[in-house]
Amino acid sequence: MNTDKNTIIGFILLAGLFFSYFWFTNKQQGELATYKKHFEDSVAMIKSTADKAAALKVATLDSNSKANLGDSVLMDTVKEQFIVLENELVKVKLSNKGGQVVGVTLKNYSNSTKQLVQLGDSSSLNYPVNIGNNQTAQINQVLFPVVNVLPTENGVQKVEFAYTTSTGSTIRHQFSLAPNKYNIDWNIVLDGADNLLTNHQLNFLWEAHSFKQERTLNYERQMSNICYSEGNEFDYISSKTTKTFEKPIQWVGLVQQFFTTTIIAKDGFASGKIDWQRRVDSTNSLAALQSQLQTKVSGNKANVSLSLYYGPNDMKILKTQAPEMDKIVNLGRDLYSFVRPINKYIIRPVFDFFAGFVVNFGWVVLLLTIFIRVVTSPLTYSSYLSSAKMKVLKPELDEIKKKLGDDQQGFAMEQMKLFREAGVNPLGGCIPALLQIPIFFALYSFFNSNISLRGQAFLWSKDLSSYDVIATLPFTVPMGFGNHISLFTLTAVITSLIMSVYNMSMTPTQDNPALKYMPYIFPFMLLFIFNSLPSALTWYYTVSNIVTLLLQFVIQKFIINHDNILAQIQLKRKTPKKKSNWQSKYEQMVDAQKKVQVLKDKTKK
Repeated sequence: MNTDKNTIIGFILLAGLFFSYFWFTNKQQGELATYKKHFEDSVAMIKSTADKAAALKVATLDSNSKANLGDSVLMDTVKEQFIVLENELVKVKLSNKGGQVVGVTLKNYSNSTKQLVQLGDSSSLNYPVNIGNNQTAQINQVLFPVVNVLPTENGVQKVEFAYTTSTGSTIRHQFSLAPNKYNIDWNIVLDGADNLLTNHQLNFLWEAHSFKQERTLNYERQMSNICYSEGNEFDYISSKTTKTFEKPIQWVGLVQQFFTTTIIAKDGFASGKIDWQRRVDSTNSLAALQSQLQTKVSGNKANVSLSLYYGPNDMKILKTQAPEMDKIVNLGRDLYSFVRPINKYIIRPVFDFFAGFVVNFGWVVLLLTIFIRVVTSPLTYSSYLSSAKMKVLKPELDEIKKKLGDDQQGFAMEQMKLFREAGVNPLGGCIPALLQIPIFFALYSFFNSNISLRGQAFLWSKDLSSYDVIATLPFTVPMGFGNHISLFTLTAVITSLIMSVYNMSMTPTQDNPALKYMPYIFPFMLLFIFNSLPSALTWYYTVSNIVTLLLQFVIQKFIINHDNILAQIQLKRKTPKKKSNWQSKYEQMVDAQKKVQVLKDKTKK
């Protein structure tokens, strides 16, 4: 791209959007700190109330009702036991305490410490039930005395936990795990729902926690959020900590950068509320979710079907779980939602196409970059052609400037007149800079959320989904630089600097010092912007700069003929021109300003 005045405008816009984006994401961290105390106080109060209620319940039962509970979990003869369901993808640990999932191991994914990814830790799904004698128990405190491992059907493993109250009502939690699936189906069967539930309503309290899996804790926290489907429409929470649902809820997910813990109600939840928070402490905890979800049941024998998804943020897999769940993968949201179609219909299909026959994802990124540069080359050519025309007109512009001296308004009007006569678009030179804005943000979202890049090594980078490190600093540099040096960031910055120097040599000298040095300032800003970004993105930028330099050299040296351009300009000048309304108004405005300035000068004299 050429560093004429209009290109600089493109650079400034691009830099402004860069900093706006990172300011916006960093601002969220400050908002979270404001909500932290409120959230933790609320959780502490809820837990304190629950503990007191549980203690009161146990004391009352021990003194009055223990003999009447039959197989009650409060009897010393019932002990906690664990059952494991396992397929090719996950290992699911179930407990008869609460009859629920207590942990899931993803067998094909490792975390930053080379241990298998664990999800569902410190999480629980709770609801109150009437166990008889006017006593209420929280289901996660109930020890189910009956554990049945059911026969496998078509590879589907099944287990059932059963508990019968003193009044004869039965609660069954049935779990099933199919081959090659990440989701665990959970059926809650209530025989005697009239006695077990109040007002035929199940009041779920789902508490879930997510923990560090990637290299950088703060960055993974920044990528964490809550996603859900309300009224069959996808939405998410990023900075807010509380959400009250106004429509039925299909699913709710606690999302981290590359993994998700999601509860899906096959018939939907009638209402609900979410409280959540990104952590800001020094622990490995990313976020905590407390969700209150209600569902109505009908009849004395009720069946509530749920599905629990513990797995990767893979669009193909998520799409099979529930409607809109594939949107958990962030390909562009809110202010940057305009890049989602670019990712969905161009970047992702092309990336998957190359990945289908190229093993190393670093070379896939290279091929993707070449594809993007080739597709946008017609616009690049038009930009270089416009710049070449302006270079040919440089001697005439110098003459006009010499003639008019310090009359900037007069010079601007004569310059526009010259451009109009020659058929030159003064904004043509900034097209490549402006074109990079949507492409960069599309690739930023794509590389940050593409789990296929996770753990993929290329050259000196050990993980294309994270920044590469060639040196660790004993201190932290502010403005997003961090405490490390990324070699791919250096290659991106150096190639940007080379491109700026080359463009300066091919562009008429700028008289404005700010415009003269801006091409050197922009690569310096990139050093801070890029250093903590995924190496796939900085590798893309490096390749893009190299390809741009090659295209620019070939176009300017072997395709564009300056003599022909001058001849075309002379011919264009002979063609009758008609001023546009905008040009006429602009010239009238400049002429009026000149008259005002003349009057001011006379007054001073």
